[in-house]
Amino acid sequence: MQKTMQVKLERVAHVRSGDKGNTSNIAVIAYRDEFYPLLKQQLTAARFKAYYRGAIKGEVARYEADNLAALNFVAEGALGGGVSRSLSLDNYGKALSAAILGFEIEVPEQYSNLLRGG
Repeated sequence: MQKTMQVKLERVAHVRSGDKGNTSNIAVIAYRDEFYPLLKQQLTAARFKAYYRGAIKGEVARYEADNLAALNFVAEGALGGGVSRSLSLDNYGKALSAAILGFEIEVPEQYSNLLRGG
């Protein structure tokens, strides 16, 4: 049986975000090809939405960009009515994308030397 360890997403991927109205678009891009299958398996649309504990009011769709080793999440109802209408600066897409970097992912111990950060 393969030994694994829990690490924060920030150790295996980086993120980019965009806002349009009340929708946030967040791309999660693996640092290395070895990490991408782990992201696909563990970072589902349901787990992505659940991680935000109710901040995302609408549906979350996940799109896979295999050639880029990236997952793109489109979160409806994520920005408190829209960036220009919301009184909450914390709901901007950049803040949402930074938050997902704390998501815990299970990684085989054999990849420990490939992880970013300490």
